[in-house]
Amino acid sequence: MLDGAGIELAGHISQQQLMDKLAQLARFGALEQGGVNRQALSTEELDARAWLIDWAYTLGCEVMTDDCANLFIRRAGLEDLPPVVTGSHIDTQPSGGNLDGCYGVIAGMECLRALAQAGITTLRPIEVAVWMNEEGSRFSPGAMGSSAFVQPQRLINYLNNQDAQGVTLAQALARCHQRFPHLPRRAALPMTAFVELHIEQGPVLEQANKPLALVQGIQGVRWYQVTCLGQSAHAGTTPMADRKDAMSLARQTAQQLEKQAETLPADQLRLTFGRWDIEPNAINTIASRATFTLDFRHENPAVLAQFDDWMQQISAENVIVECIFSHSPVAFNTQLLAQQYACTQALQIETATLTSGAFHDAMHLASHCPTSMFFVPSHNGISHNPAEYTDPQYLYIGAKALACCLTELANQPIGVTHEHPHLSCLL
Repeated sequence: MLDGAGIELAGHISQQQLMDKLAQLARFGALEQGGVNRQALSTEELDARAWLIDWAYTLGCEVMTDDCANLFIRRAGLEDLPPVVTGSHIDTQPSGGNLDGCYGVIAGMECLRALAQAGITTLRPIEVAVWMNEEGSRFSPGAMGSSAFVQPQRLINYLNNQDAQGVTLAQALARCHQRFPHLPRRAALPMTAFVELHIEQGPVLEQANKPLALVQGIQGVRWYQVTCLGQSAHAGTTPMADRKDAMSLARQTAQQLEKQAETLPADQLRLTFGRWDIEPNAINTIASRATFTLDFRHENPAVLAQFDDWMQQISAENVIVECIFSHSPVAFNTQLLAQQYACTQALQIETATLTSGAFHDAMHLASHCPTSMFFVPSHNGISHNPAEYTDPQYLYIGAKALACCLTELANQPIGVTHEHPHLSCLL
């Protein structure tokens, strides 16, 4: 059941305000050919933060940060209960679009603006979080801010990570904190819920002609590096039968894995051979070493385990297999998804259900508190590209659904039940 405040707030969401603020944010790091280069903790990103902070103050909000330079923009509630939180990130790829991450932040801020305009005060505070370095394009790994928020001990392991110019994360964080010395710092706090609104970054919603998706979870992933060993020799004088060609071995190994993957259901399967390195990489020399990477994603833990078994089976004296990253699938909170569905039904918004193939900050927040996501369509499925585009009407619909959901959640005296009680999340 809805208490009505969420539907009322949705009526105060302004498509014009949403689009204007997205355009204003896109000026920070704007590229001549379109799109934006606004990498984590860069001058452009710090300028964008200053703009967001000023906007937050005009809305009567409190702004805080933490040791990892995450931003928290809070609109107070009637009671000092754990907040309902939305948001995403404002850092981009070196040649990124104007919506990835940014849409979730600006839509969250538009919800706060609408609350102020409507004079609605919720029982619980509502916050917009701006997570640091989600993209991982300047500092690796990605989703640093959200992961360190959930597990603060991770930050110390990130501090010496360097960007391409040799600047460490510690140095970049110090510069950020020096830029905003007035912001109070806080440790990780309990949250009632986290709901992230994002563009899909794929073609499924557009192909289904649906304006909005309820995201059920995030696929699990395995990253492997495979090194095939051979022996360098002259390309013209060495008979084929006498060769130890590392590149031929690597191609055969990749083909074997592709054939095995073809036995899996195709709708959720994602298999990518992303990076190849060949030695000595000369046109007339047989390769002595060929290394390639695999990115394998699926929503089913049993399928991920099957893939792990396949990788171990190809391991041999001349084939070295190394798992370089692993993350289990994430299932989002069913009570939150039910609340999202109730809001979309009340607003007469048609929805689909999806599982995300991309990582998002919500992946980490799911172990901290009840978490879920909305997706809006991406035109032609394009993202991480200046051509990234979503119809303004879909952006508006997503923001209305978010506003309704946040308001309804923030008016609940008892928080949503966390579905992983062994994990830390206080309501």
